[in-house]
Amino acid sequence: MLNFYKTIDNKVFRMDEFCEGCWVSAVSPTESEVYYLINELKLDQGFVRAALDEEESSRIENEENQTLIIIDAPIAEKDTSNTILYTTMPIGIIITETNIVTVSLKENTVITELVDGIVRNVQTHLKTRLLLMLLLRVAARYLQYLKQIDKISDMMERQLHKSMKNQELIQLLGLEKSLVYFSTSLKSNEVTLEKILRGRIIKLYDDDQDLLEDVLIEIKQAIEMSNIYSSILSGTMDAFASIISNNLNIVMKMLTSITILMAIPTMISSFYGMNVTHLPVPVFWFPIVLSIVVTLIVAIILVKTKMFK
Repeated sequence: MLNFYKTIDNKVFRMDEFCEGCWVSAVSPTESEVYYLINELKLDQGFVRAALDEEESSRIENEENQTLIIIDAPIAEKDTSNTILYTTMPIGIIITETNIVTVSLKENTVITELVDGIVRNVQTHLKTRLLLMLLLRVAARYLQYLKQIDKISDMMERQLHKSMKNQELIQLLGLEKSLVYFSTSLKSNEVTLEKILRGRIIKLYDDDQDLLEDVLIEIKQAIEMSNIYSSILSGTMDAFASIISNNLNIVMKMLTSITILMAIPTMISSFYGMNVTHLPVPVFWFPIVLSIVVTLIVAIILVKTKMFK
């Protein structure tokens, strides 16, 4: 989908066609829309294709009066087992002499928030300012998702205290993977932002530099939170793995004790069921009483040795 937006009277309006100073948003563009970006808007083909590569890492590149900034933005999705998984996707931001163009593979909340007016003072003709506002929303979204991950992990931990279920363990594993994705992407974003901060590729004014520093602070905070939550979640997973192993040992110990008790009457009955002579008290009731007495004695011994705990 290809849309054109322009700020008029401090409000973002959707335009019917391309114009100078507008913001071009390409979300999951078709081949014809990619052709329009490359041939009609004269965007660098390599820049557009790089922005549509889901494996592309965060970086900044400048070529022929066009600048490409690829930033990794967080997204939340559910898999087939109804488990929430947080991952990242690249957003390509191409700055030309007159316009700013964003290219992304999927619909994302960062673009939506700017379009819907949730973010104030969006000026599409101020390309650097719009870029920094996009980066700030990406950093804020990371922090928001990290808080959600913390809440979900706490909820799963409380549920695991009540009963050990695979669903909760799978969810914790998914959150652990999400934190790995976040940590890797945040570090790449930090490197890209530091390159922008030097002002060699993109010219920064004083207000822009202050805003970029705010973005860097948010990114550093997100990196720290991601590392802390990852350490906590890793320790939690190890603890529950030990608990599950311990519970299995307890179950196996109880089953072994029950097997021993059940084997005593079987063994005594087998002796008296053989076609042999000279067995003590060869009457019907004696093996039954003997089995009960021996089983009770062995049960008392097992209980005292805590084999049933």
